[in-house]
Amino acid sequence: MKLRQRHAFPLFLLLLCFGGTTTTEAIEPISTTIAVGMAAALTGFLATYQNIFYSFHECCRPEWISFNKTGLKTDLENKLFGQHIASPLIFKALNGFMNNQNPKKPLVLSLHGWTGTGKNFVSQLMANNIYSEGMDSAFVHVFTATLHFPHLSQVGTYKAQLQQWIKGNVSNCERSMFIFDEMDKMHPGLIDSIKPYLDYYDKLDGVSYRKSIFIFLSNAGGESIVETALEFWKAGLSRNDIGLKDLETALSLAVFNNDQSGFFRTSLIDKNLVDFFVPFLPLEYKHVVQCLMASMRDRGIRPNLDVADKVARDLVYFPKSERVFSVKGCKAIDSKLDYYI
Repeated sequence: MKLRQRHAFPLFLLLLCFGGTTTTEAIEPISTTIAVGMAAALTGFLATYQNIFYSFHECCRPEWISFNKTGLKTDLENKLFGQHIASPLIFKALNGFMNNQNPKKPLVLSLHGWTGTGKNFVSQLMANNIYSEGMDSAFVHVFTATLHFPHLSQVGTYKAQLQQWIKGNVSNCERSMFIFDEMDKMHPGLIDSIKPYLDYYDKLDGVSYRKSIFIFLSNAGGESIVETALEFWKAGLSRNDIGLKDLETALSLAVFNNDQSGFFRTSLIDKNLVDFFVPFLPLEYKHVVQCLMASMRDRGIRPNLDVADKVARDLVYFPKSERVFSVKGCKAIDSKLDYYI
C-alpha cells in the first residue's frame, strides 16, 4: 500500500530525544550496566522514531523510491496504445538503468511525436512506477517551456536558474527525475546550460548526477514520424512494420536542424548525450477506441464499445478522404466522452 499522507512527528518526542537541562547541576554517578541500558533504550527509541518518520514523510530512500518493473510493464501493455516502438524501448531503457548500480551517466530520453500520442502519459507511468508519490513526488520536477522560460530576453537568467534548480534537487536526492515539456517551444541554446549534468562525469562540484533521469517531450520531429507512417500506408505496409531504424536517424536530424526548437544545434545531440530518441506514431481509429475504453474503466464506468465507437468517429483524421490517422490522437477524448455518456 502506498502511503500518501505526510505527518509531522511530534516535536516533544524530539525534545525528549535531544533535549537536556539548561543549567549545570550535580549528577550522581551511575553504574556501567545502567549506562549501557539507558544508551540501548535511547538508541532503540531513536531507531523507532526514524522508522516512523521515514514511513510517513517522503524521503530519498528505498521506502519511497523503488522501481516497479512489473508495474511499468503492465501499465505500458494495458494503458499505452498504438506505440509498438516506444513501449518496449522505454521499458528496456528504464529497466536497464534502474538495475544498474553504477551508471556512467544519467538516463536521457527524448520523446517525440504529435500531440495526443502518449508522451506526457508515458512520463507519468514512469514516475508512478519509480516513486511512491508518482508525479506528486518531491523528487519529480516538471519544467514547461512557455511557463517557466517564457521570455527570450531572460535566457541568460533562465540558464543560471536551471543549473541551480537541478544541482540543488540532485544534491537533495540523486534519484531525481526532470521532465522538460514543450521542448519544441523552448528558446534555442537554453537547454545546453545543463549539458555538463548529462555527461560522463563522476561528480561535478561534489555532486553526482549519474542516477538521475532526464525526459524531454517535444512535438518537434513529429512531421518526419508522420511522413514515414504515411509512406508505409501508401505502400500497403502495416503500421506495425515500422521499426526504430526507420525513424531514429531522421528524427534526430530533424530535431537538431529545427531552428524553432529547443534542440536546435544543441550539444546534447552533437555529443550523443541523448540515450534514446523515442518516436510516438500517429494513432489510428482502433487505438482511439482503446483509449476511450480505458478512460471509461478509469472512471469506474462499464466500458461501452458503441459509445467508444461514436466518440472515435467524431474525431478528425488524415488524410481527409481516407481518415487513417487521428489528428489529435487521444487528446481531449475525456471531454468528448462526457458528451456521449
